[in-house]
Formats: sequence, C-alpha cells, structure tokens
Amino acid sequence: MGAVLSARDLLLDYRAADGGVLSALGPLSFQVASGLFVCLLGPSGGGKSTLIRILAGLLPPTAGQVYLNEIRIAKPSNRVGLMFQDANLMPWRTVIDNIALSLELAGVDKKSRLQKAVSLLPALGLGAEFAHAYPAELSGGMAQRVALGRVLIQRPDVLLLDEPFGALDAFTREQISLDLMQMWSNLRPTVVMVTHNIDEAILLADRVLILSARPGRIIADIPITLPRPRRIEDSYRAEFGQLAAQIRRALQTP
Repeated sequence: MGAVLSARDLLLDYRAADGGVLSALGPLSFQVASGLFVCLLGPSGGGKSTLIRILAGLLPPTAGQVYLNEIRIAKPSNRVGLMFQDANLMPWRTVIDNIALSLELAGVDKKSRLQKAVSLLPALGLGAEFAHAYPAELSGGMAQRVALGRVLIQRPDVLLLDEPFGALDAFTREQISLDLMQMWSNLRPTVVMVTHNIDEAILLADRVLILSARPGRIIADIPITLPRPRRIEDSYRAEFGQLAAQIRRALQTP
C-alpha cells in the first residue's frame, strides 16, 4: 500500500570553501500519488541523490519540507524504504539473515522474520538453494536482489531507489527491472527511483521527472502512457521511441 509523497519548495545550499553559498538543489516542488512509480533523470551532479536523501529524512533541506500523507518527514521512518547502488550486505550473515535484518531490528521474533524472508525468495528471483549462502558467494545481480528484499520485507509505503542497478550488466539489469516491476505491481508502494538509463525509466515509470544541472530543478514532468503490464519487447514500439526522444530533448535543455 502506497502513500502520497510531497516535496514542497525544497532547497539545499552548502557552505563553500571560500565562505560563500553553493546552491545544490532547488527550489523544487512535486507530488507523487499513492502507488505511483516515478523515475528521476538528469545530469550528474544535479542533485538527484541529494533529493533522495532529503525524501528519506537523512538530510535536512535548507528550506522546504517533505510530507508523507501530510505528515512531515524530518527523520528516517520505517514507512520509507531506501536502497542504494551498493548492496552493502553484511558478509557474515546469510542471504536469509540479510533480508530479515530490518525485521530483527524491529524486534520481530526469529521464526516469523525468517519465514517472511524465505517467502520473498521466489519474487526476488532467488532459489531456495541460496537461502543460506553468504554474500561472497553471490553475483552482483544476486546481491542486489538480496538488498532489494531487505527493503521490501518492511512493506514500506514509499520505496526510494538511488540507481540500484547501475553497476550491473545490461542483461542482469533488465531481468531485475522486470522482477522489480512485478513486485511493485503486487505490493504497490509509492516509488521514486534515480536512473541514468532512459529505456529503464520508460519501462518502469508512470512519470519521469527531469532535473536540470546544479542546482537541480524540475524542468520536465513526462507521463509514461504505455499500458501495463510491460515487457522488454515494448522498447521496439513506436510510442516507446517517441517517449525516449522526448526525454532526450528534455535532458539536453540548457
């Protein structure tokens, strides 16, 4: 179950080495309806990762606020799940124990949390034979699947993804994107995902927000009208190509 995520008049400034002010982000405002999947694209250094950290309550903005169903987000919440590009799995814990970590920290009893972790394996594309494997025995793609499971097991209302598949090869990235799309369609959290891949954004998103160069501002809000469920083969459709061209033009805006 998702929730409405709102960013209102966000602005982030840093103090520069010379004592001046460096504007990193904003001002910007947007709202994501409950259960929607939104992708963020923009040039490197434009503040996409900074925005994700503000939305997660990890970084206080200089001005503006973030709201979840009109409740202000000022610190990390178990209603908001966050996944980075690096899996950051605990090497001494098995796949199941890594996935169940957040439930363990929340005080869920061992039997219940392990049962929930095991039940997630098929949706994550991980066979039961990997349940007791350690991170050193996993490929990069499998490690990211475990990291995704560690976030989804919390059943967050909002899922924030900071280019989680950027380090993977193209084929693995496609497969995990399809798995993510299926899990999202079942659970329907509200999703905001940073990506540099235009095709990935079109395949996954309901809307694509384009950020400018620093300080990052929203310069385009593009609806993705392709019907769901979507497949990789949809990338050969004329409408897909037209959307890609529209996004590319927006990214080239000075």
